[in-house]
Amino acid sequence: MSDHTSLTPYLVVNDAAAAIEFYIAAFDAEVVTRHLAPHSDRIMHAHLKINSGDLMLSDDFSSDMGGKSETPISLGGSSVTIALEVKDAYAAWDKAIAAGATVTIPLADQFWGERYGLLKDPFGHKWSIGQSIARPSREEIDKAAAEAFQG
Repeated sequence: MSDHTSLTPYLVVNDAAAAIEFYIAAFDAEVVTRHLAPHSDRIMHAHLKINSGDLMLSDDFSSDMGGKSETPISLGGSSVTIALEVKDAYAAWDKAIAAGATVTIPLADQFWGERYGLLKDPFGHKWSIGQSIARPSREEIDKAAAEAFQG
């Protein structure tokens, strides 16, 4: 039994080795562990560190177990966004784009006090990049949200 609590995303991707290389290039990921499936070059489990947070991932083994693929690419997308809070959103954004991420929502200063944008990685997973730039009051956020969501 563990003496701490955590929440760790676990991604399934079409090419875990390529995903690891992308996460290293895009988000400065550090590989903690990487285990290959027996008699295979497919990754059955990898543990990465990004911004001091944990990320786990593996290749898609669903067809080996009689199921259908559930990667974002096979499903046509994902409803989950992995949020990265960074010190320099512009630098993190540019690095991720250079590594192959595509823009979903452009990086911009948002009414809730973040410099924020949304990217999709080459494996179909969504990532937000955020940097705190202001601390608006609850009333200021509510007013700006009402204006932003008019119509």
